[in-house]
Amino acid sequence: MAITKEKKVEIIEKMSGIASNAATIVFAKFKGLTVAEQNEMRKALRASEVGYTVAKKTLVQRALDAQKFQGEVPVLEGEIALAYGADELAPARELAVFVKKFPEHLAFAGGVFGGKYVDATEIKAIAAIPGMQTLRAQFVQLINSPLQRFAVVLNAKADKGE
Repeated sequence: MAITKEKKVEIIEKMSGIASNAATIVFAKFKGLTVAEQNEMRKALRASEVGYTVAKKTLVQRALDAQKFQGEVPVLEGEIALAYGADELAPARELAVFVKKFPEHLAFAGGVFGGKYVDATEIKAIAAIPGMQTLRAQFVQLINSPLQRFAVVLNAKADKGE
């Protein structure tokens, strides 16, 4: 089914808006996802304030070319979806959950991070970065660890009677 020129212009404007407002855009190859799986994924992404949309690659390419991102666009083969959000890490991290859950139907294809194009391996690395709450907890544990060990040693010495 052909898309009218007006509809194409509307899609390009939507993609341009996404590209200009999102901190990170993740390109995902998908094939064979059932409607139930897509609905589950969209619901989880929406809860994390991550948008998810599918459009023709040529229209996405036109919208991205207008944004003048640095680097070279990753090769986009097959059916491509875009996950995007204002949080720099959330789109990659949240989509990674479903890439692991549906490995035969969903894979990273690249993305835009920090104003430049990145490939699938870089998106996987970005997805592995823990959230801010986890990083704060790890930092507190790191600072607390030497004090905790010192207290354990003092307590052991006191128990021995030395």
